[in-house]
Amino acid sequence: MTPSPITQNTLFYGDNLPILREYIADESIDLIYLDPPFNSQRTYNVLFRDESGQQAESQLAAFDDTWHWGPSAEETYHELVTQAPDRVSKMVAALREFVGSNQMMAYLVMMAARLLELHRVLKPTGSLYLHCDPTASHYLKVVMDVIFGPQNYRNEITWKRTFAHGNVGRNYGSIADVIFWYSKAEQYTWNQQFSTLTDEEIVKKYPHEDPDGRRWQSVTLRNPGPRPNLHFPFTASNGVTYQPHPNGWGCNLERLQKYDRENRLHFPSKASGALRLKMYADESPGERLQNIWDDIPPIGAQAAERLGYPTQKPVALLERIIAASSNPGDLVLDPFCGCGTSIAAAQQLGRRWVGIDITHLSIALMKYRLEDAFGLKAGQDYQIIGEPTSLSGARQLALDNRFQFQWWALSLVRARPLGAQPGSKQGKRGADQGIDGVITFVDEARGAPKRVIVQVKSGHVGRPDVGQLVGTIEREKAAIGVLVTLEPPTGPMELEALSAGYYHSPGWNRDYPRIQILTVEQLLDGAQVEMPPQWGTFKQAEAAERRAGEQGRLEL
Repeated sequence: MTPSPITQNTLFYGDNLPILREYIADESIDLIYLDPPFNSQRTYNVLFRDESGQQAESQLAAFDDTWHWGPSAEETYHELVTQAPDRVSKMVAALREFVGSNQMMAYLVMMAARLLELHRVLKPTGSLYLHCDPTASHYLKVVMDVIFGPQNYRNEITWKRTFAHGNVGRNYGSIADVIFWYSKAEQYTWNQQFSTLTDEEIVKKYPHEDPDGRRWQSVTLRNPGPRPNLHFPFTASNGVTYQPHPNGWGCNLERLQKYDRENRLHFPSKASGALRLKMYADESPGERLQNIWDDIPPIGAQAAERLGYPTQKPVALLERIIAASSNPGDLVLDPFCGCGTSIAAAQQLGRRWVGIDITHLSIALMKYRLEDAFGLKAGQDYQIIGEPTSLSGARQLALDNRFQFQWWALSLVRARPLGAQPGSKQGKRGADQGIDGVITFVDEARGAPKRVIVQVKSGHVGRPDVGQLVGTIEREKAAIGVLVTLEPPTGPMELEALSAGYYHSPGWNRDYPRIQILTVEQLLDGAQVEMPPQWGTFKQAEAAERRAGEQGRLEL
């Protein structure tokens, strides 16, 4: 069945390939930005290690399953060769012959399948920006040229993503990413962008200064081509009559007189000299943007927008792309949306959006980012497709992948996961010491942040689980402990929780149960942790607009 156009801002959980095929209609997207995961820190020749029936050495950290050559890559390769357009089929077969059956080829096969779908859903006036690094950019450009057509290649943008490396040995420091820009067709949406000049650049480009401090440069008033109707003498306010260039003036008499009244004419030292026009620095939007972007710095360790996601891109980078290649109200798609920077930028600029990610960790992070920055709530201001909405759905998720269940369950109580691997489908075993997630709050003036320890149980639970949580919060000196369970708690569990007593909040002058047991079913029905107002969870995204009056007064 042909999917209908998306009419509501949407986050999808799951593999983007089937989601694109099932949910995204033909020619319905105005702009696509994608930053697919690629482990460029791997040694380059390891990416080309033959994996046909051979097992990699144990000391080499493996890619996620998506980027290994195995049954999944083989199946996708077969689909491309047998079902894709002829030019794509031939390209993929040729690449395998040349590259081999290895991790690099698995990556290219998976990307080719997705880029075909992205080309399908893009509007005729739309653009696609593919963010990658130099490890595979040359191969990706071949794939893009075949799918989009070389005539629709617009630019290769170089973004300086980090500062100079001081530990460079026998090579050049790698400090830049590659962003390929392709349009769907010859006519595409384009809004010229400008880069802001530094003070030094302004002085250099605008060397003259009026008495009022305004800096300017002089530009020619000659016409670029012969214009007999604009060939006339002009007497300026200084009483001197100036002759035009043989081509004629660049404007008519009325415009010249207007420039003169506004003190915008630069008179030459000799009457025989060329009359010129003053162009002021404060009236210029800046330099037309070129394809080397070194004016958007990486996210610093103390940056307000930093969320702790390892591949997070600056909002300014995505805002520039979205502003250039879409208009307000257009629909923006990010099929690898990670921590949601593209979604936040689209929301900020008044665009509609669709985001897809394969981990509940990313979906949870995006939900809180949208709420913290824009006050948007899932299910009200936008929809999430793929998350469990019922107890039976939660049970199925727990059966499919307990780490995905754990991350999703933590999102129900706004807890930050510990031991999480962003962009991966697997958790980090053995490192949490009885802690699955943490909620942070502050309830004393100039006080240190306090913690709520969260444990998630997807299987059978009993009284010992409560006792373990009590021991964990005492060891960690946490204020409150929360046990999120898939199964209902037993009577002894509830008694054990009650016997743990209460945490007294000095700032709010309230008592909160020290141990709380919440079932998934209760959380789906709207139950929440009893605790002082939350602060800093998921490293709250900087609010786009500060909203007043949303929280009661904290008595300190």
